[in-house]
This record gives sequence, structure tokens and C-alpha cells, in this order.
Amino acid sequence: MNPLLRAASRLPLSPGLCASNATLAARMMFLVLAMLLLALTGCGKSGSDQPPAKTSAPSKAGGGPPAGMPVEVEVVVATRSSVTMTQELPGRLAATRTAQVRARVEGILEKRLFEEGSDVKEGATLYRIDARNVQAALDSARADHAAARLNAERYRSLLVLRAVSQQDMDLAEARLKQADAALTRASIDVENAHVPAPISGRIGRSLVTEGALVGRAEATPLAVIEQIDPIHVNFTQSGSDALRLQQAIKAGKLRAAERGRVDVVLEDGTLHSRPGRIIFSDLAVDPATGSVSLRAIVENPGRELLPGAFVRIRVPMAVADDVIRLPQRAVQTGPQGQFVTIVSEDGKAVPRPVRTMGMTGPDFVISEGLAGGEQVIVNGLQRARPGSMVRAVPLSAPQVPRTK
Repeated sequence: MNPLLRAASRLPLSPGLCASNATLAARMMFLVLAMLLLALTGCGKSGSDQPPAKTSAPSKAGGGPPAGMPVEVEVVVATRSSVTMTQELPGRLAATRTAQVRARVEGILEKRLFEEGSDVKEGATLYRIDARNVQAALDSARADHAAARLNAERYRSLLVLRAVSQQDMDLAEARLKQADAALTRASIDVENAHVPAPISGRIGRSLVTEGALVGRAEATPLAVIEQIDPIHVNFTQSGSDALRLQQAIKAGKLRAAERGRVDVVLEDGTLHSRPGRIIFSDLAVDPATGSVSLRAIVENPGRELLPGAFVRIRVPMAVADDVIRLPQRAVQTGPQGQFVTIVSEDGKAVPRPVRTMGMTGPDFVISEGLAGGEQVIVNGLQRARPGSMVRAVPLSAPQVPRTK
């Protein structure tokens, strides 16, 4: 037993003291203190018996390289050349031709003769309308025409005999012409009971169903046909941007680019397989928007481009000589402006301020800040801190799309 506990158990107790609550409380307090001292002594002994813990070495499987090791980055070499500066403008696709299929006679729609969303040829029958009413009107017109023709022939023979006046003959001829016109109109109505396709193209969904009454009081729209190969792209260009470009060309800073050919940039950033060409440019600036309306036509054999969709149009603007092109992600923006990070001769990452003057495809055109030959970091900028050691490797993925 611990000596403190033994000492506490040997405290003399007299009958008088046992009756005293103060003495009992003092003894209990002494026992508690003795137990606390025993516990502290045991903890200190247990800790002293165990050997000191060894410090584990840092794991090599961590997220970054070991301290002092250079960071691997992908770079491109800044090269001076002549590039065609481009501008990407928002555009909207539209069909080159659009025609509404309408019911031109009144009747009950009997049958739809096409498949929705298919290609149809001009003149092909799309709907059949109940033609009994228009056929009856045609038979009546034929009878009236025959009667008017016989009456006119009779008047001609009587006019020779002076049995009728010239006025009666003229009235008979006029009634014959009216009957002829009524017969023609009735014949057209019978033909219109078979609704044809006004143009060739792709037809959309049917706007009516079998059994519907069409053509009452006005021509009922039945469907819409659109021609989307080729397809139009409508877009606008800022009038102020065009003016600044013209001034730069006149000053000799830029050379005029060949206008007319454009590229269509899809939503995922890829280029449409077929380039387009500008077929219309408005001669006036819209006073409400300050822009000029343009239209391009693009071949669309695979029907990838659909009317109503938004795309971006890449338009060549001018040719810049003795400039450097860099991928967009190589150029960063800070409080002092745009800058790039290059690899110095001693293998360190060094920021370098630059100035851009436009775009060429998906790349920036650098006009100031680089002399050429520098290794510009493209991938790995998050790990390449300014002044840190880096190991430059050539950029693996090609950065320049097909040349325009």
C-alpha cells in the first residue's frame, strides 16, 4: 500500500472525534489529496518508463515535390511573325428560305402524307383535304361555262342575220368570260385540296391534325418548311471598332485583311467543318445599338447548324506584322495589368508585363513586353511561384487551330 494511504488509515479516532463532523471532513479531505498525489506520481512514472516518440519522416507521396526540387512546367517559345487578327462576334443562325404551308381551300383535313422532320421536295403533296364541296363547285362552274358558251355561239349566228343587236352580243361574250374565270377558279380549288410543298427543304411538326376544319375565312397554317443547307448567320459589328481598325490601317500600323471569309465557332469552342462567307453588310449604323448588321452563308451538309441557335463568328480584321501570339491561358491579369511568366536563364519563374492588341483565333497577339525567344509558361502557373525554380518542358498539346 502507498505510504500516504497507510498514514491516512492510522489517524487516531476517538469517540469524541467520531462524533465531530469537522474531524470527519478533515480525514476525508486528506484521503482525497493522498489519492490525487498517487495518481500524479503514477502518471509521471508511466511517462518516464516509455521511450521518447520518434519523429516520423515526411511522406514522399504528398501533393507537391520535395523542398528544393524544381517544378515541372510546360512552355512555348515566343516567336515573332505576321498573324491575321480576328474578332469573334455573336451571331444567330437562320434558314436561307422559309415557307409556310397553308390550306387555301375550306374543308376537313383528311390525311397527312409526310413524316414530321423529314426532307420534302417542292410540289410534293403534304395534306389531303375533303374535296367534295370544291368538286361540286367545279361541276357547277363547268355547267355554267357550257351554257354561256352555247349562248354566245347562238348570238353570233343571230347577229349575222341582224336578229340581235351588237349590245346583246357583247353581253353574251362577257358572260362567257365570267363563266370561264369561274371555271378556272373552281379548278384551282380542286387542285388545292391536295396541299403541295411550296419549296424543297426540311419540314417541321404538323400544326393541325386529321379531322380539323381548315381554310375558313383565311389560309390556315399547316406546317413550316425551312432550307438549312446552306444556312444564314446574322451578326453585328460595332461601328466604333470598325472605325478604329480603319484608322490603324490608314496609319500603317496594320494591313488590311482579306474580307469575306468567316469561321463559325460552336458552343464547345470547336470550328464548324465548313467556313462561311459574308454576303451582306449594311451601309448604315443602327442608331439604337451603334452597330452594323452583317450576314454570312455557311454550308451545312450534315445539318449540325440549326436555325435559331446562337454561335460565334470569327471574322478576319487585319494583318499585324512582327508580333507574338500566345495561348490565352499564358496571359494573366493583375493589379498592374497583363503579364506572362517566363523561365529565366537560371531556371526561375519570372513575371513579365506585356500588352496585347487583339486576338488571332483563340490566341492573344502580344505587341509589347517580349522580344522573342523567351520561354513562356503555359501550363503549371499555379505551382510556379515568382522566383521559384522550374523545369521547362515543351508544350505537348497543339495550341493553334487550323490556319485561316
